[in-house]
Amino acid sequence: MKYGSKEEPPAPVPNRAKQAGEIRDRWFWVEPEVWTERMLTALEKGVKGGKWFSLIDKVCSPVTLRLAFDKVRANGGAAGVDSQTIEMFEFRLDSNLQRLSEELIAGTYRPQAIKRVFIPKPGSVEKRPLGVPTVRDRVVQGALRAVLEPIFERDFAAASYGFRPGRGCKDALRRVSSLLKSGYTWVVDADLKSYFDTIPHLPLMEEVRVKVSDGKVLDLIESFLHQEVMETAKAWTPERGTPQGAVLSPLLSNIYLDPLDHLMAGKGIEMVRYADDFVILCRGEKEAQKALETVRKWTAKRGLVLHPEKTKLVDAAQKGGFDFLGYHFERDYRWPRKKSLKKLKDTIRSKTKRTNGHSLEKIISNVNLTLKGWFEYFKHSHRTTFRPLDAWIRMRLRSILRKRKGGKGRGRGRDHQRWPNAYFAERGLFSLSAAYEEACQSSRR
Repeated sequence: MKYGSKEEPPAPVPNRAKQAGEIRDRWFWVEPEVWTERMLTALEKGVKGGKWFSLIDKVCSPVTLRLAFDKVRANGGAAGVDSQTIEMFEFRLDSNLQRLSEELIAGTYRPQAIKRVFIPKPGSVEKRPLGVPTVRDRVVQGALRAVLEPIFERDFAAASYGFRPGRGCKDALRRVSSLLKSGYTWVVDADLKSYFDTIPHLPLMEEVRVKVSDGKVLDLIESFLHQEVMETAKAWTPERGTPQGAVLSPLLSNIYLDPLDHLMAGKGIEMVRYADDFVILCRGEKEAQKALETVRKWTAKRGLVLHPEKTKLVDAAQKGGFDFLGYHFERDYRWPRKKSLKKLKDTIRSKTKRTNGHSLEKIISNVNLTLKGWFEYFKHSHRTTFRPLDAWIRMRLRSILRKRKGGKGRGRGRDHQRWPNAYFAERGLFSLSAAYEEACQSSRR
């Protein structure tokens, strides 16, 4: 088996074709209007030479384009350089999709420039670059992804969890926890420097050509890689990278790192990757050093750079530990990393300003939206995580009430007797520590 990992692959492919219903069940996430039963059967059995031809007709189909638009509309997002919003595109949806289809068939379609914006990077003074394609380009990229994703997903390695159907952060975290409990405590905590902006175009297209031979589809992908970038009224053409924010970027980023996944699995090395964020778990220091050297050689050969300061070896059984996907792992425990806690507190602060004019019930309802979502992700943290946060949140609410009574400063002293914990519980404040205890009891049952 190609995967070579001790973990089962995400979508096993049988040696012989099964009934259509069974095949469709395994590929439940694909668009049935795009991927017919015949195509899925061919996908499972394997096409001749391992390459797919004549895919452009699926990409430019009005049905595929409409499905792609539905996802663009569901995801929302700002207008691109042409200032056309999703609502404006939808106003003349049929004619817009028909025009896109005709341009794709004729080969005259050309992507517009990407609007580049910079968004805050949690816990850092740096800002993350984000590309905002036009709506029409997002639709075409969505159609491309709908056609291409199953072809590559079929053979993606089990170690990859990011931007994949039926997989996610929680699956990756469970795998990490399982390996740590099994004695894989020496960890290569790796960081690829500016990965999405540095993927070399030529070797990336070589990876795509391993499975796709449709010249028009390949040209279309390349046209997106060479899109102009509009930044502060100045346009430039990137020579590397695939912009974060583009619909096709997650798939392309996984395609480029998939050979690394298989390389490590083939050597019996346990790696867990979520997009460009990955950790390698080993049983000993020497094994971890060898694994790191393997990654260094591969990334250098493939035109990528491991961040010299952020990439390190750690013994998770000792003090220090490592961060991964929002959690901090250390000495058989995990809890939210500092950046995750800061992000939560910043959000709560914005909702609990002392000048907030809403009723306490409305403020609590708004705070609960954040707390419930945060707990759902971080509920596997060590029990000591939650009680201090509950106390801090109640302090923020007491500060609002204190100000309304003419007091100054944060809630303290007699405020605890005036507005005891039960006061907030009666008004529906979500308790992280109570939710944790309830989750623990449910798991014991």
